[in-house]
Amino acid sequence: MNFILRLLTWWDSSTIGTQIFTARHGEKVGEDAAGNVFYQKDGGKRRWVIYNGDMEASRVSPEWHGWLHHTWDEPPSKVALPRKSWEKPHVENLTGTAMAYRPPGSIMTPQERPRTRGDYEAWTPE
Repeated sequence: MNFILRLLTWWDSSTIGTQIFTARHGEKVGEDAAGNVFYQKDGGKRRWVIYNGDMEASRVSPEWHGWLHHTWDEPPSKVALPRKSWEKPHVENLTGTAMAYRPPGSIMTPQERPRTRGDYEAWTPE
């Protein structure tokens, strides 16, 4: 059953076809902190990623995203990008998960909506 699922589905992991293509043509370029493995073919003309876990594009860090989209030629495994002191570490998109940001007053939070200060006056047409 697992073989059939891997043969026909792409959302849980890479398909068997992708794994065969990667084994035959892929040149491993590097790996990121999340365990995603990056490959290229023909000296970088074609680039792709094999995800470690869920296939979610936001799990690719900005450094590797730039390399995948040919923004720069050298992969981050060879030439690290300079980091600014104000930059935060990469976090995947958590929208739709239990860890998503929900501000106070959202219908998705258990707290009550904060009271208004009373300075709002509704407009009524004349």
